Amino acid sequence: MQLAAAQLPAHLGRGLKPLYTVHGDEPLLVQEALDALRAASRAQGYTERTVFTVSGAHFDWSSVLAAGNALSLFAERRIVELHIPSGKPGKDGGEALQQLARNSAQSSDTLTLVVLPRLDKATRSSAWFAALEQHGVSVPIDPVERAALPEWIAQRLAARGLRVEPGEAGQRTLQFFADRVEGNLLAAHQEVEKLALLYPASAEAPVVLSFEQVEAAVLNVARYDVFKLSEAVLGGQLARVQRMLEGLRAEGEAAVLVHYTLAEDIRALKRVKDALEAGRPLPVALREQRIWGARERLFERVLPQLKPAALTQLLLDAHTVDGIVKGLAAPDWPSDPWQALQRLALRLARLCMAPRRR
Repeated sequence: MQLAAAQLPAHLGRGLKPLYTVHGDEPLLVQEALDALRAASRAQGYTERTVFTVSGAHFDWSSVLAAGNALSLFAERRIVELHIPSGKPGKDGGEALQQLARNSAQSSDTLTLVVLPRLDKATRSSAWFAALEQHGVSVPIDPVERAALPEWIAQRLAARGLRVEPGEAGQRTLQFFADRVEGNLLAAHQEVEKLALLYPASAEAPVVLSFEQVEAAVLNVARYDVFKLSEAVLGGQLARVQRMLEGLRAEGEAAVLVHYTLAEDIRALKRVKDALEAGRPLPVALREQRIWGARERLFERVLPQLKPAALTQLLLDAHTVDGIVKGLAAPDWPSDPWQALQRLALRLARLCMAPRRR
């Protein structure tokens, strides 16, 4: 059984299942899901807790199985918590997890929590993960994407008795807040808590925050992912692209990795465009170039407006910037690698901007 994280509170209100698997890479949301499970279990008498962390190839899986089957010395009910940071239990671990899943249905006195990172498709199709889902509840923790971040912040503020101004002014405030905390959800949560301390709400009415109050209080704690830069560039988000490049440089990201990401997007766009010009259907061309998911949707939007000549020039520009990143000078280009990367990224982003409506 699979359960969205947002459905977990209502689910726990109806009672606990003997086995839960929480998996995802967003530390704040994973921790909140685990806290909710632990709180519900304590309320139902699960007072003893044993924690295992799988590390290395020689982990003793028999101790986990024994803990799940043994009678508690100090409480009638107990929690067995198993953390697998790598998400790869190995052959012995996979067999043990299948046994653990089968055993969980036979023990009403033991609550088993399995904690995993974000899983790839192959891992989610494995026999051991299928057993965990079959005999228990799987709770995938999905990341909060940039487009959904303002609404997520608004919900967190509302839970603390705070809200922004109505209309366009409030949306501007939420967008500013999101820009300051993008890629750092834990810090976003901390900034909401800070605002709740600075402007405590009363029971009668929520506190309405102005843009100036949020601007003065919220620190710039954004953390940028070089692969999210691709999303911003293909989305034609010029301001976000520039902000992300500045952030990546400040965080010490390697310029060569940023260039590789941009160049890969340009090469992929050119290959798909060439396939379209040769008469290949778009879905086939995308599949052949291994373009899936959110990236596929971005490609589908921008490819009709991209001209083959423009993509050819971008390929030449990417080759030039490759040399600059490696220390070579190029006529009419900045010698600083990050300035050259910014020029390349913004050129592609401008081509990917949605056409203006007339």
